[in-house]
Amino acid sequence: MENTINFIKEKTNGFEPKIGIVLGSGLGEFADEHCDYAVPYSDIPNFIKSNVVGHKGRLVFAEVEGKNVVMMQGRNHFYEGHSMSDITYPVKVMKKLGVETLILTNAAGAVNESFRPADLMIITDHINFMGTNPLIGQNDATLGERFPDMSEVYKKDLVKLAEKCADKLCIDIQKGVYMACTGPSYETPAEIHMARTFGADAIGMSTVPEAIVANYCGMKVLGISCISNPASGISDIQLSHNEVIETTNKAKSRFKSLVVELLRAL
Repeated sequence: MENTINFIKEKTNGFEPKIGIVLGSGLGEFADEHCDYAVPYSDIPNFIKSNVVGHKGRLVFAEVEGKNVVMMQGRNHFYEGHSMSDITYPVKVMKKLGVETLILTNAAGAVNESFRPADLMIITDHINFMGTNPLIGQNDATLGERFPDMSEVYKKDLVKLAEKCADKLCIDIQKGVYMACTGPSYETPAEIHMARTFGADAIGMSTVPEAIVANYCGMKVLGISCISNPASGISDIQLSHNEVIETTNKAKSRFKSLVVELLRAL
């Protein structure tokens, strides 16, 4: 990891971020608007290139509202065939760079039938249904404990702050539990029924591995989902990634306003 950190510091003139943001599908425009330094994943030692549509694949560094921020402009996914260690490596790098608070965003399907496309949902908890855990393997004691507590991964004070910021901006906000599956296939109606029975409100293919590692590293975590579509069985519309991008485009102005207000308030 040392060569990764040294490379990034050299490319960013020693920029020291305190807040990290992972920008999910369709939300990368925020990094384009706030960019002091940008480093492609393909250039960074030990990083893997993002190949998903809507993910540029860059680490972007900027001062936003007086806060030093590093943004992942797109993420890598387990369904692409990468290991859990690879897809969570950037979170560990953020920790080593000095990040203390991590904001995770994603596009997610609505399991809660009261949710509508383009809603924003603050994640209050998650269900890991990916069949594995990113902490499996040899433990790095410089990053965290072997058996981290998971009772408050998404910090309650950050949830309250996000609600307060949304209220200030007159943005209607949802709250709920996010369930992560491996993908890349969307879930079946029966699987969505199961997820609802388990207590999930939204479902997707990311975020949870990053949240687990960030919590393990001692970061404060806030998660925000953009509800991109009703999940299988809720509507008769067939699901597609194009629909996800189209819906997040509709919500991105509210999302960007909320993130700026959060950075101002942190």
